[in-house]
Amino acid sequence: MGLKILIAEDEEITLKHLRYALSKEGYSLTCVQNGLDAFDKLEGERFDILIADIKMPGMDGLTLLGKVKEKYPDTEVIIITGFGSIESAVNAMKQGATDYITKPFNLDELNLKIKKIQEKKSLVKENLALKATLSLDKDTPFIAKSKPMQRVIEIINSISNSDCNVLITGESGVGKGLVAKLIHYTGLRKGKPFLAINCAIFTEELLASELFGHEKGAFTGAIATKQGLIEIADRGTLFLDEIAEMPPNLQAKLLKVIEDKEFLRVGGTRPVKVDVRFIAATNQNINALVSSGRFREDLYYRLNVMDIYIPPLRERKKDVIPLSAHFLEKHSMKANKKITDFTKETMDILLAYGFPGNVRELENIIERAVILEKTSSITPESLPQSIKLFQVEAINPQNIKTIDEINKDYAEKVLEFAEDNKSKAAELLGISRTSLWRILKK
Repeated sequence: MGLKILIAEDEEITLKHLRYALSKEGYSLTCVQNGLDAFDKLEGERFDILIADIKMPGMDGLTLLGKVKEKYPDTEVIIITGFGSIESAVNAMKQGATDYITKPFNLDELNLKIKKIQEKKSLVKENLALKATLSLDKDTPFIAKSKPMQRVIEIINSISNSDCNVLITGESGVGKGLVAKLIHYTGLRKGKPFLAINCAIFTEELLASELFGHEKGAFTGAIATKQGLIEIADRGTLFLDEIAEMPPNLQAKLLKVIEDKEFLRVGGTRPVKVDVRFIAATNQNINALVSSGRFREDLYYRLNVMDIYIPPLRERKKDVIPLSAHFLEKHSMKANKKITDFTKETMDILLAYGFPGNVRELENIIERAVILEKTSSITPESLPQSIKLFQVEAINPQNIKTIDEINKDYAEKVLEFAEDNKSKAAELLGISRTSLWRILKK
C-alpha cells in the first residue's frame, strides 16, 4: 500500500500540479485548500505525510505544523514556501517540519524528499515488527540492522523451541543482558519468571545467599528464612551475568543444581527441587579460564550447550544510526526536550568513533548530548571532547590524505583541545614545540 499524503494548498493550479504528479507515483492523496480543513482531515484519519503551504486562509502552515507535531507526531510534514521566504522555512524546520520546498518547485525534487521519508518510515516499521516478533516492549528494543546482529537473531529464533542452557560472550556494554531477555521471552518459558544477578558484585557469602537462599540462623544476620533466586526462578530462567567471577565453591553447587535439579539453602538440610533454565554471560575469555583451572570445565560444558557471541559496536557500525535514534528519542522525552535528529557532522563523528564502552557508552553519550544541546538537532559541540579529539577518519578513495595532512589535522585537534596552549599540545603529542610548529606550518 502506498503512502497516504494530505496536501493543504490554497492555490488551485499548484494543487492541481501536485495531485497530478504524486498520483502517478501511486500515493493515496487527499487534497484541501486551507489549514483548518487539513486539521479536520487529520483528526478523522491517519496520514503518513502532510504537505502544507506556509500561507493559507483560516490557519497558516506554521500554526498547522505546530498542532500536527503536538497531536500527531508520527505524521511527517513538508512545508511549501515562496522563493523569498527561506527564513520561514528554517523556522518551520526548527518547529519540527521534516523538510521544505520553495515555489516554483521541482516535482522531481519533491518526489525524492517523499521517497526519503518513505524509507525512514519503512525502517521504523521494520524495527517495530522486530520488537513485536521478539515480544519486547518499546523500552527494550533490539536494534539489528547489521549482519552480525541479524545472525544473533537467527540463533535466538533457532532455539525458541529449545530449553537448552546458553552462554553469551562479548565485551562489556554490548547488550548481553538484553539478549538473555530475548532468549527467555521468545522461548518456551516466556510466561514464567526471568531473574538476573551479577556475580561480580557480591562476596562469596552474599552471592551464595542470593542464589540459594538461607535458613533462619544460618549466619549472623539471618533472622528469617529467605528464598534464593534459583528457587524463585523455578520453571523460569535465571540469568547469571559475569559468571566467570563466580567462586569455585559456588561453581560446584551450581553444577549440582543443573545436574540434579535440586539444591540446599545455606544452612539447610532439605533439598529444594527446581526446574530452571540458566543463561550465563561473561566478558572474559572463558576458554582461557577453563584451561587455567579458574573455571570448572564440567560447568562450562553444562552452560555452553548453545553459545552466542555478541560483537562489539565497532564491528557493527550499521547499528549506530538506529541505536542513536532510539536513545535520542528516549532521552529527549525524559529531558522534556524536542530534539529530533543529529547533524551530519555529528553522525559522522559517531560513526567514526570506536566505542570501547559499546552500546552502553553510546547511550551515555546521547544522554549527555541531549542534556547539553540547545537546538533541535544534536551538534558536535554537545559530544564529549574525547570523541572529537580521537576521531578516526574513514578512507575516502577520492580524497586520500597524505601522512603530513593527517598529522596536521590531528595536531590542530589536539591544539584546540589544549585551548591553543602550544606547550601543552606538544606535551600531549610527545613532541617539542618546534616540531609542533613545523607540523602546523605544512
